[in-house]
Amino acid sequence: MIWLTIPLLAAALDLWLKDPPNWPHPVRLIGWILNRLETFARFCPLPKRPVGLFCVMALALVVGLATQVAISLPFVGWFLALYLGFAGLALGGLLQEGRRVVRLLSRQDLDAARTTLSGLVSRDVDDLDENGVRRALAETISENLNDAFVAPFFYLVCLGPAGLWVYKTVSTMDSMWGYKTPAWQELGWAAARADDILTYLPARMTALAMVSAASLSGYPPVRLNNLRRTAARTESPNAGWPMAAAALALQAGMGGPTRYFGQPKSKPWLGPEDAPWTDQKLNDLLRLTLLSGLGVCLALVLMALGASLLLF
Repeated sequence: MIWLTIPLLAAALDLWLKDPPNWPHPVRLIGWILNRLETFARFCPLPKRPVGLFCVMALALVVGLATQVAISLPFVGWFLALYLGFAGLALGGLLQEGRRVVRLLSRQDLDAARTTLSGLVSRDVDDLDENGVRRALAETISENLNDAFVAPFFYLVCLGPAGLWVYKTVSTMDSMWGYKTPAWQELGWAAARADDILTYLPARMTALAMVSAASLSGYPPVRLNNLRRTAARTESPNAGWPMAAAALALQAGMGGPTRYFGQPKSKPWLGPEDAPWTDQKLNDLLRLTLLSGLGVCLALVLMALGASLLLF
């Protein structure tokens, strides 16, 4: 059972240290490689979908093998495994930045709140009013509970640091290449589909953890059929699940008109359209996000322990 100490210690370090700004981070290296891969992909004469698929598979394989080699090194392998597990989780930083936005809104410092929010979202924030900032924050907190913590922790428990960093590679490629724009629609197709596949189960686990945490905290229970129907409104097969769970549990709306890279986009509404997010509801969401993350940690570790006992 000693292998489970890495996920548990990594989660504890993430909540304690957050994301130290001066520490090296593997995602930055992956981003640097992706920028160079894009140059190759753009000039390659082959159709862009197979080129994008090759890039996804090649980079994920290289990162996975490099991680496995690093954690297998004598003497330092265990410490590298712990660091790579910690670096792949981002619940602590997500909560820290979310609380900062709420504090700035409570001080009526809208400009500073927009600036802080811009580090968490890909949408345009310059024209958001207070309600828009609150709604955008609620959306990104709930969605990134899965993308930044539950999914990577799931792969860390199931497949170790190498599995976590294969997932993080695909997720990073999706965030950089997976846009439905003329420039990226074909080249980023494989990255987006791979991320959909890898995130499918963790996204639903995240939603169930959120509605369970809300119910145990005294909020009205969310019916699973309602959760499923609401989540199905979004374009993504996965992002709608944690967002719908938060919107239904706290009875506040998500979605509506917004802008990405200067282009307007109308997102489907999740939850009640006439119920705005307040500072209190955002604080409740942050608390439920922490509880959900801890609940998923406990559930996955117990499941892994049970499976190991049955197998061995």
